[in-house]
Amino acid sequence: MKGAPREVVSGVLLIDKLVGPSSNAVLQRTKRLLGATRAGHTGTLDPLASGLLVIGLGEATKFSGAMLDADKSYRAHLKLGERTATGDAEGPVLARSDAKVSRDELLAVLERFRGEIEQLPPMHSAIKHLGRPLYAYARDGESVPRSPRRIAIRRLELEKMEGSTAVLFVVCSKGTYIRTLAEDIGEALGCGAHLAALERTAVGPFRLEQSITLDALEALAPAERRGRLLPPEALVGSRPRLIIEARLAAKFQQGQAVLVSDPSGSVAVFDHVGVFLGTGEVDESGALRPKRLVAVR
Repeated sequence: MKGAPREVVSGVLLIDKLVGPSSNAVLQRTKRLLGATRAGHTGTLDPLASGLLVIGLGEATKFSGAMLDADKSYRAHLKLGERTATGDAEGPVLARSDAKVSRDELLAVLERFRGEIEQLPPMHSAIKHLGRPLYAYARDGESVPRSPRRIAIRRLELEKMEGSTAVLFVVCSKGTYIRTLAEDIGEALGCGAHLAALERTAVGPFRLEQSITLDALEALAPAERRGRLLPPEALVGSRPRLIIEARLAAKFQQGQAVLVSDPSGSVAVFDHVGVFLGTGEVDESGALRPKRLVAVR
């Protein structure tokens, strides 16, 4: 595999992950192809899932956490009439039933899952219990107590229904498990269901249509690969933009608080020529305090 020469690389890369590799495997290959010294993602996808993976490189890794709280969109394929041990197609089938479900019946059930709901995290998840991930207990055949979590299903639409397969479009808040949503819908229908396939179509403001596959990325020349990068500030684009003069920018970059006349709250900070300096918090007295700073070169 040919990677780009080692140099300072910072930015955001939108990858179209294929079914099969883990998110970490995609992350490491991306890091090598761009010649980056640091890389991190803004939320994983299971190996059986495909779609948008937002990767931060270099200085952008400092702001990756902003996307962890972002809404995400998915296209979920549900197999009605089959319940599996893992809630998805990876686990063995535990029960089968005739999925004689009409379109109207499914639409009526979907209505019950829109809005704010409580969801019990699956055993096959990375949530930790006593310092150990739940999936480790599940692999040992154990089940441990879990508490329901409050999530929001902002959109839940039936795109297609053929036989025992239903394709749903979902827009949801952080912390939502689509496999659990599939299982809960199946239970509500009385026939059981599991998640047969999953594609992530959006993370916050980023869309799958903007992304590139790893193979396509590798086929590009090094300069073209870097041309695919969005700037680090793309990860904090939802925050108000605060521009400060050169004198204040110098102090801010040194980690000092500076006085500004802007309203209080979290902001993305730029200098007078539009260079992104990092994020900060303006308190009620007008003091802008640094939170995450871009390294000064």
